[in-house]
Amino acid sequence: MMNEPPPAQSGRRFRLTRRGRLVLIVSAVVVIVATAVLVPLLLRQAKEEKASLLIPEGWRASQVYAAVDKALEEQPGTTRKAVGTAKLTLPADARGNPEGYLFPATYPIDDKTTPASLLSYMVNTANQRFGADRISSGAQRGGVTVYQAVNIASIVQAEADTPKDMGRVARVIYNRLAKGMPLQMDSTLNYALNRSTLDTTAADTKIDSPYNSYERPGLPPTPIDNPGEQAMHAAINPTPGNWLYFVTVAPGDTRFTAGYREHRRNVEQFNANRSSGGSGR
Repeated sequence: MMNEPPPAQSGRRFRLTRRGRLVLIVSAVVVIVATAVLVPLLLRQAKEEKASLLIPEGWRASQVYAAVDKALEEQPGTTRKAVGTAKLTLPADARGNPEGYLFPATYPIDDKTTPASLLSYMVNTANQRFGADRISSGAQRGGVTVYQAVNIASIVQAEADTPKDMGRVARVIYNRLAKGMPLQMDSTLNYALNRSTLDTTAADTKIDSPYNSYERPGLPPTPIDNPGEQAMHAAINPTPGNWLYFVTVAPGDTRFTAGYREHRRNVEQFNANRSSGGSGR
């Protein structure tokens, strides 16, 4: 008599073995199917997540060029060179210089974006924002062209300590222009010297530059940065007032005056704050 296992036991073992194999096979199929579905979803999601470039308010063209070069992984200087071939739609007064018209905003970029196309996007955006009827009528009320209003807005953007000060800074500019006074704005000197500082020396005010608003009357030949909408609003809607001077003696504390003697007292307080380690503008 052979010692074979009972048929029921043998069948039971066979079914268990098959069941185990089936579980393994089904699990493998599920993994393969899940992977096949997940990979295209991840690829599509990655494709849909577009890169972008943020241009802050008040950046100079040189800063914009450098940021575009970096974002598009171009050699330094590539975007600056592209200005001459980008066919930018600029006002005649700009003479091909896009300073002031590289509108601050967030711009999408992809593998088809070029320095020229991105510059065109910025300038076209500026033309849309600055070309509105309210801008042209506001500039006309102030006795300036739209390009001059952008120029004023660029100074306002650089000089105002807070958004609430923008309208008063714009009024100081208009009041000085009306009286034939030089603007005497440190921001224009900083632009000429390619720097940003609160420390202006007597020697700085004597430099030979069309952007030296201590020596040259009127507006500088171009905007000195790329202003945002708040600064532009202030340039065409300056706050009423007779101010001719201002100085920020401490953060959030800008003093506007019509008299030079009072202004000198404010400047002395500014210098005292700076000497004691405080900050001023």
